[in-house]
Amino acid sequence: MRKEIERIIQEGGVGIFPTDTLYGLVGSALNPKAVRRVYKLRKRNPKKPLIVLISSERDLSLFQVKPSAPVKQIIQKLWPGPISIILPCNEKKFKHLHRGTKTLAFRVPKDATLRRFLKRTGPLVAPSANPEGKKPAVTIAQAKRYFGNKIDFYKGSGKLDNPPSTIIEIKR
Repeated sequence: MRKEIERIIQEGGVGIFPTDTLYGLVGSALNPKAVRRVYKLRKRNPKKPLIVLISSERDLSLFQVKPSAPVKQIIQKLWPGPISIILPCNEKKFKHLHRGTKTLAFRVPKDATLRRFLKRTGPLVAPSANPEGKKPAVTIAQAKRYFGNKIDFYKGSGKLDNPPSTIIEIKR
């Protein structure tokens, strides 16, 4: 099933997938069509950017994000882990992600299996699996009640009821 999910994501599909914190509604961060679909499914405020899950600090270069040496030191202390870090991203081609804020929040998950998955799929947007304003789904059954057959796959991992990631911005 893992290979099938990877293929679906690489082809622009979206689905429910366990992250290191909560179930996420995931899609390729590099595919504007997939990102638009995630916004539509979640009924998310179009002005709010999404967090991008990456496999390692090296993936920042895919977004032309080049942290300064002092910022890199901070990043290396916090990643991998449940900390999403807001960094400048002024590239027009990523407007589908930064929504005009010219910043993006990135996270390298602590879970090694998830990082290997991200290496194969590429960076993913992964907001919590719920329509905006509702509680995050903690089970696949709950996610199915929210999204039904409007998405391409569901990947369960039991009950996930962890706190969401902490979001920080480093200004240097």
